Amino acid sequence: MRKHTLIVTLLLFAPSLRAAQAQLPGTPAAHEFSVWLTAFNSEDHGAIQHFLESDYPSHHGGIDAQMDFRRRTGGFDFKKVEESTPTRFSGLVQERGSDQFARFEIEVEAAEPHHVTKLQLEAIPRPPEFAIPRTSEHDALEALGAKLEADAAAGRFCGAVLVAKDGKPVFEKVYGLADRANKTPNKLETQFRIGSMNKMFTAVSILQLVQAGKIQLTDPLIKYLPDYPNKDLASKVTIHQLLTHTGGTGDFFGPEFDAHRLELRTLQDYVNLYGKRGAAFEPGSKWEYSNYGFLLLGVVIEKVSGESYYDYVREHVYEPAGMTATASLSEDQAVPNRSVGYMTGDDGKLQPNTDTLPYRGTSAGGGYSTVGDLLSFANALLDHKLLDAHYTELLTTGKVVARGPDKYAYGFMDRTVGGVRCFGHGGGAPGMNGELDIYPQSGYVVAALANLDPPAAQREADFIGSRLPAK
Repeated sequence: MRKHTLIVTLLLFAPSLRAAQAQLPGTPAAHEFSVWLTAFNSEDHGAIQHFLESDYPSHHGGIDAQMDFRRRTGGFDFKKVEESTPTRFSGLVQERGSDQFARFEIEVEAAEPHHVTKLQLEAIPRPPEFAIPRTSEHDALEALGAKLEADAAAGRFCGAVLVAKDGKPVFEKVYGLADRANKTPNKLETQFRIGSMNKMFTAVSILQLVQAGKIQLTDPLIKYLPDYPNKDLASKVTIHQLLTHTGGTGDFFGPEFDAHRLELRTLQDYVNLYGKRGAAFEPGSKWEYSNYGFLLLGVVIEKVSGESYYDYVREHVYEPAGMTATASLSEDQAVPNRSVGYMTGDDGKLQPNTDTLPYRGTSAGGGYSTVGDLLSFANALLDHKLLDAHYTELLTTGKVVARGPDKYAYGFMDRTVGGVRCFGHGGGAPGMNGELDIYPQSGYVVAALANLDPPAAQREADFIGSRLPAK
């Protein structure tokens, strides 16, 4: 609950710390917040390390995490006090590199020197009182171009962005290099890895089979996979729950994946490795993102259609949509326009993400595409070339509360951006980030792809989505 409505401006790069603190409450907790924020925004390794050692000794070894957080956010601007006592201070900040807001909480010991005992930031939806004014299409795209230029120059963006209105591009630009070793520039034709965006294609495929009467959403998994290793799980979790991340089927990334990364070559290989696990919670009781759940949906597609997952999506999703540059070929096959992904190492320097990639993308994620193909997919969906009107609406309408106010539909997020509804899905992993946002009322589609760590592409998609006209 907000206990104060004081809006203040923190002079983050003031000539002295005293000046930066002048407009904050005169409490020990607010003082420590100011010390941390000034050091954090300076991006000075020594200043941040000094704060951790002298003011936050329980986290003195957290310098790498702090530096990584600084690189990803660009620092913060202080926006508002929410609660202030001598030992506790909370409020709102905004990332300098994006429109993202966060709520911070800091707690300190009552006795001097008031060591910090808690320092936490949590991303939140942008508060209505800080709503971004929508502008004309021209002004919004001008602002996007300026932001992309600045972010590319600062190393925060490398990739492609497309904005379309009523099915036709009104903005298409690319930045940076697809292959830094060979100095190959990114192009509109560059194929970027899209991570979890594959889930949209998987969900469309499942709904096509539902529309054809070959799958029932309320059926348990075991109806389609009678030989599934864990019979208890398979008899409880339904297709609907797998599609909405409410089945309790968990993830597959982690130590086991790392140990067997290159051995997992088919969808069945994943089932052989993870299929004996039980449900993490009672199916249907809550929402928890599950890559393994969408992997299982791919296996269902194979069993019901009699085709491999890859053949099915190519014939029933990519080809009808006119997507000629989207696939999930294995990493040992040459794909001439596929970019190299670059992740930030522990030393803060970029390095190829090659050693983190799965052998092949799956129904849960890991394919590659272009911004043009993503527009083709959005157009095909809106024109009902993939599903009829009823099943398109069923596919994209939110079913369960996911993150914050956002709802998860079937392989699509359903959310409201600045009062305007949009649906789509993102994808992210080390060295890759993508976002597709479809605004059905205004007719805009935003596709952003990057061969850098998240939130490189999402940041740009959110920026333009908040500024385009509502109609």
